[in-house]
Amino acid sequence: MAELDSGGGGNHKGGKVRSKKQSTRVDMTPMVDLMFLLITFFMLTTTLAKPQAMDLAMPDKDDVNPNEQLDVADTRTMTVLLGNANRIEWFIGIAGNSLTPPTVENFGKNGIRKTIIGKAKDIKAATGKDMIIIIKPSDKSNYKNLVDILDEMKITNTKQYAIVDISAPEVDLLKRDKIY
Repeated sequence: MAELDSGGGGNHKGGKVRSKKQSTRVDMTPMVDLMFLLITFFMLTTTLAKPQAMDLAMPDKDDVNPNEQLDVADTRTMTVLLGNANRIEWFIGIAGNSLTPPTVENFGKNGIRKTIIGKAKDIKAATGKDMIIIIKPSDKSNYKNLVDILDEMKITNTKQYAIVDISAPEVDLLKRDKIY
């Protein structure tokens, strides 16, 4: 609502004739009400950012046989060791008796992703079965490294992978290559 005050001007005797100055005053109450209605409307109708999560199926703990492990052929198993400074070491087979020499890689499309895709094709051609990747984070790796390698599993469409505790020979391997 706008109000007009007509209380100015000159009723002075004997001077110049001046026109009356009218001051305007705008009542802001309806504007504030409208603002709060709009804020409420947009807060209730907007979509908030949804958390991004990846489904990860983990087996149940076996209380009867806690140390029982599934035997997997060394020829189709790639072990990925997560070191410090965003570095990865991988090999095919088992530590100490690997079929390929341990190799240090980085994350990304020219690093571990290229290796996973190439080795998966080689193993599929040789054995007729899919490659299994065993991910072993070290004490020096961080959470981001684990999330990054899980993203690589999703990007490369790796069907079988596992997150396993790292062993002492594998820690020694990381120390030897100065990424522990």
